[in-house]
Amino acid sequence: MPAVNMERLRELCLGLPGTTEEIQWKDDLLFKVGGKMFAITPLEPTGLWLCVKADPEEFAELTERPGVIPAPYLARAKWIAIEAPDALSVSEVERLVRRSYALVLAKLPRQKRESISEGTARRKQRKWAKRRKRR
Repeated sequence: MPAVNMERLRELCLGLPGTTEEIQWKDDLLFKVGGKMFAITPLEPTGLWLCVKADPEEFAELTERPGVIPAPYLARAKWIAIEAPDALSVSEVERLVRRSYALVLAKLPRQKRESISEGTARRKQRKWAKRRKRR
Protein backbone atom coordinates (compact mmCIF):
# COMPACT_ATOMS: atom_id res chain seq x y z
CA MET A 1 0.00 0.00 0.00
CA PRO A 2 1.49 3.42 -0.92
CA ALA A 3 2.16 5.74 1.99
CA VAL A 4 2.01 9.47 2.59
CA ASN A 5 5.54 10.82 2.96
CA MET A 6 6.53 13.88 5.01
CA GLU A 7 6.66 16.13 1.95
CA ARG A 8 3.11 15.17 0.90
CA LEU A 9 1.85 15.57 4.47
CA ARG A 10 3.30 19.10 4.69
CA GLU A 11 1.85 19.96 1.27
CA LEU A 12 -1.58 18.70 2.33
CA CYS A 13 -1.61 20.53 5.68
CA LEU A 14 -0.14 23.80 4.41
CA GLY A 15 -2.62 23.76 1.53
CA LEU A 16 -5.49 24.18 3.97
CA PRO A 17 -6.51 27.84 4.50
CA GLY A 18 -4.85 29.66 7.41
CA THR A 19 -2.51 26.79 8.29
CA THR A 20 0.81 27.47 9.98
CA GLU A 21 3.54 25.07 11.02
CA GLU A 22 5.92 25.16 13.93
CA ILE A 23 8.26 22.91 15.84
CA GLN A 24 7.21 22.38 19.43
CA TRP A 25 8.21 20.08 22.28
CA LYS A 26 11.71 19.82 20.87
CA ASP A 27 11.10 17.61 17.84
CA ASP A 28 7.40 17.60 16.92
CA LEU A 29 6.11 19.37 13.83
CA LEU A 30 2.70 20.88 14.50
CA PHE A 31 0.21 22.15 11.97
CA LYS A 32 -2.19 24.75 13.32
CA VAL A 33 -5.16 26.78 12.23
CA GLY A 34 -6.06 29.87 14.21
CA GLY A 35 -3.32 28.98 16.69
CA LYS A 36 -4.87 25.56 17.46
CA MET A 37 -3.18 22.34 16.41
CA PHE A 38 -4.88 19.90 14.09
CA ALA A 39 -1.99 17.59 13.16
CA ILE A 40 1.24 16.54 14.88
CA THR A 41 4.09 14.51 13.44
CA PRO A 42 7.39 13.74 15.15
CA LEU A 43 10.55 14.73 13.32
CA GLU A 44 12.48 11.89 14.99
CA PRO A 45 11.27 8.26 14.96
CA THR A 46 9.10 7.52 18.01
CA GLY A 47 6.77 4.68 17.10
CA LEU A 48 4.05 7.16 16.12
CA TRP A 49 3.83 8.83 12.74
CA LEU A 50 0.88 11.23 12.81
CA CYS A 51 -1.67 12.41 15.37
CA VAL A 52 -4.94 14.08 14.34
CA LYS A 53 -8.22 14.99 15.97
CA ALA A 54 -10.91 12.47 15.09
CA ASP A 55 -14.61 12.87 14.73
CA PRO A 56 -16.02 11.80 18.14
CA GLU A 57 -18.46 9.39 16.43
CA GLU A 58 -15.58 7.77 14.53
CA PHE A 59 -12.96 7.66 17.31
CA ALA A 60 -13.76 4.17 18.68
CA GLU A 61 -14.00 2.65 15.21
CA LEU A 62 -10.69 4.16 14.12
CA THR A 63 -8.80 3.00 17.21
CA GLU A 64 -9.93 -0.57 16.62
CA ARG A 65 -8.06 -0.63 13.30
CA PRO A 66 -4.54 -2.05 13.14
CA GLY A 67 -1.93 0.71 13.25
CA VAL A 68 -4.24 3.29 14.84
CA ILE A 69 -4.30 3.93 18.59
CA PRO A 70 -5.67 6.59 20.94
CA ALA A 71 -3.12 9.42 20.87
CA PRO A 72 -0.98 9.63 24.01
CA TYR A 73 -2.00 12.60 26.17
CA LEU A 74 -4.72 13.62 23.71
CA ALA A 75 -7.07 10.62 23.58
CA ARG A 76 -9.58 12.18 25.97
CA ALA A 77 -10.00 14.96 23.38
CA LYS A 78 -10.62 12.25 20.72
CA TRP A 79 -7.23 12.39 19.01
CA ILE A 80 -5.84 9.32 17.27
CA ALA A 81 -2.26 8.34 16.52
CA ILE A 82 -1.35 6.57 13.31
CA GLU A 83 1.67 4.38 14.00
CA ALA A 84 3.23 4.28 10.52
CA PRO A 85 2.81 6.04 7.17
CA ASP A 86 1.54 2.85 5.54
CA ALA A 87 -0.97 1.95 8.29
CA LEU A 88 -3.78 3.59 6.30
CA SER A 89 -4.30 4.37 2.63
CA VAL A 90 -3.25 7.74 1.24
CA SER A 91 -6.87 8.76 0.72
CA GLU A 92 -7.79 7.78 4.29
CA VAL A 93 -4.90 9.79 5.77
CA GLU A 94 -5.86 12.79 3.63
CA ARG A 95 -9.50 12.49 4.73
CA LEU A 96 -8.52 12.29 8.40
CA VAL A 97 -6.22 15.33 8.15
CA ARG A 98 -8.92 17.38 6.43
CA ARG A 99 -11.51 16.27 8.98
CA SER A 100 -9.19 17.17 11.86
CA TYR A 101 -8.66 20.61 10.32
CA ALA A 102 -12.44 21.08 9.94
CA LEU A 103 -13.13 20.02 13.54
CA VAL A 104 -10.53 22.43 14.93
CA LEU A 105 -11.61 25.26 12.62
CA ALA A 106 -15.24 24.82 13.71
CA LYS A 107 -14.26 25.36 17.36
CA LEU A 108 -12.47 28.66 16.69
CA PRO A 109 -14.21 31.91 17.61
CA ARG A 110 -16.40 33.23 14.80
CA GLN A 111 -14.13 36.21 14.07
CA LYS A 112 -11.09 33.98 13.62
CA ARG A 113 -13.01 31.63 11.33
CA GLU A 114 -14.24 34.55 9.26
CA SER A 115 -10.78 36.11 8.96
CA ILE A 116 -9.39 32.77 7.74
CA SER A 117 -12.14 32.42 5.14
CA GLU A 118 -11.79 36.09 4.09
CA GLY A 119 -8.04 35.59 3.61
CA THR A 120 -8.78 32.60 1.38
CA ALA A 121 -11.32 34.57 -0.63
CA ARG A 122 -8.84 37.45 -1.12
CA ARG A 123 -6.13 35.07 -2.34
CA LYS A 124 -8.57 33.53 -4.83
CA GLN A 125 -9.58 36.99 -6.07
CA ARG A 126 -5.91 37.97 -6.57
CA LYS A 127 -5.22 34.77 -8.52
CA TRP A 128 -8.27 35.40 -10.70
CA ALA A 129 -7.24 39.02 -11.32
CA LYS A 130 -3.71 37.94 -12.33
CA ARG A 131 -5.13 35.40 -14.78
CA ARG A 132 -7.41 38.03 -16.34
CA LYS A 133 -4.50 40.47 -16.74
CA ARG A 134 -2.46 37.85 -18.61
CA ARG A 135 -5.17 37.48 -21.26
